[in-house]
Amino acid sequence: MTRCSRRAVIRGAALMPLTATAEDQGQRRAERYFPTHGTYDHRTLSYDLSLTYEPAAGVLRGRAHIRAVANRPLRQVELDLARLTVHDARVDGAVVRPGRRRNKLVLPVRYPLAAGTPFTMEITYGGRPGPVRTPFGEIGWDRTGDANDGTLVAAQPLGAPSWFPCNDRPDDKAEYIFRVTVPRGHQALANGTLVERRCTGATECWTYHHAGPMAPYLAALYTGRFTHNTWEARDSSTGRRVTGRDAYPARLSPQARHDLGRQPTMFAAFTRWFGPYPFETYGAVVVDADLDQPVENQTASVFGRNHIDGERTWETLVAHELVHQWYGNSVSLRDWRDIWLNEGFATYGEWLWSESLGEDSADSIARATWHTLAQRGTGLRITEPGPDRIFDDQVYDRGACTLHALRLTMGDDRFFAMLRGWHHAHRSGSADTAAFVAHASRPMPNVLEPLLHSWLYDPRLPPLPRPEPGKAQS
Repeated sequence: MTRCSRRAVIRGAALMPLTATAEDQGQRRAERYFPTHGTYDHRTLSYDLSLTYEPAAGVLRGRAHIRAVANRPLRQVELDLARLTVHDARVDGAVVRPGRRRNKLVLPVRYPLAAGTPFTMEITYGGRPGPVRTPFGEIGWDRTGDANDGTLVAAQPLGAPSWFPCNDRPDDKAEYIFRVTVPRGHQALANGTLVERRCTGATECWTYHHAGPMAPYLAALYTGRFTHNTWEARDSSTGRRVTGRDAYPARLSPQARHDLGRQPTMFAAFTRWFGPYPFETYGAVVVDADLDQPVENQTASVFGRNHIDGERTWETLVAHELVHQWYGNSVSLRDWRDIWLNEGFATYGEWLWSESLGEDSADSIARATWHTLAQRGTGLRITEPGPDRIFDDQVYDRGACTLHALRLTMGDDRFFAMLRGWHHAHRSGSADTAAFVAHASRPMPNVLEPLLHSWLYDPRLPPLPRPEPGKAQS
């Protein structure tokens, strides 16, 4: 997020149990910023979501088939689900009587599950979905309010339970299948690749598969009527061709094609700096509604119509959300306290994009940003911003300055090799600040560890290193 105020074979994910002691689970829960969301009692392997949406009534009917693995002995399973009513629930095929505890769905288990045991859940549910109330406002499923009866999902950080039952943790990543039925003439867009589109009478079913793995808050669904533009980009690190597909309201076609038109060039630049693109596809979706900020839903970032003007005024946001596919989506957070690893990286990607265009250099942007931070005089430990300040400007700006300080100290060759190595080491997984400090410091620990400590852990703003000739040019 930018800063806030044809049939195909679908393969199942491999069973990969992740065990943890009760003590580890309790410690993790106590340390988390939003401990009422998600559980460490199990790990999710896949979500298979069959959804039917009736735009005239605003009603969603769903069936979720979830594969998971127990992390400890279980007599019940917890999932997050808000507002919607559960009609039927089964665990390993056996009917169970679900319980509710605010936005928690509790499923009893007929026979205790041992740690490491794979199991399945099937939940049939429905109702009129809507955003979830969070410390950051109402987030999640929403209607666009246009004549197309469109919907969108912008769930970061706590809105995923607004439309499907899930283990709502940023580090519980899984494979997804979406089967979405909408009235004929409407479209459904979701994460991953469209593998089937089937028309039956007055409805159409759109099926998408995304191997991911993907955190629940990055799962997306957009419905309505869209115009599409397909493009192809080259992955500079592998030579692979990646197909992109943008979607937007027909009346915004000329402006959107222009404003999103340099995404193939971004791909070439970002794969050179960050390494191979981690997913099978990508696309930007413009909804017919004003959004405070775009959101980097995995493989399908969402922008509001207010971010499209035909003059590329908001192109830095296009770059920002694309960078998140590497840092934030592929390499995910262990907990929201480490969000600078998402937003600092994506903000620095904006600066690199500007530099690559021959506009303002990353160094000039960093120094202007540093002066703004210094003038504000409100130091923030960006590794511990507090749950109510994870989207504070300082997390973004000081995080990006941290990376620029590393670049100036390491030199370009080592710095970009470090960024590629960070993604390679944690691709498809989750990581935290301590892991990044260990990784980034490896070439010069006596120099880089103190530098990173001052930028990440000390509330006082440290000085930016002075650039040396040849060290700050991409």
